[in-house]
Amino acid sequence: MLEKSLKIKGMSCSHCATRVEKALNSLDGVEAKVDLASNSAKLTLAKELSNEEIKKAVENVGYEVIEISE
Repeated sequence: MLEKSLKIKGMSCSHCATRVEKALNSLDGVEAKVDLASNSAKLTLAKELSNEEIKKAVENVGYEVIEISE
């Protein structure tokens, strides 16, 4: 299992966090937990997934990934 942490810009309410979490969980092999208070997400990946794919999923629902760490 691989793990990644994201810093996300633009979330201001629980609805925002839910949208981001749903977008990330829709990616194949991803289990995501979004924390609104810290504007972050923790991902557990069942297989390798590029940072670009992760960023695109978040951007598609209107938010910005400002950092990805492993």
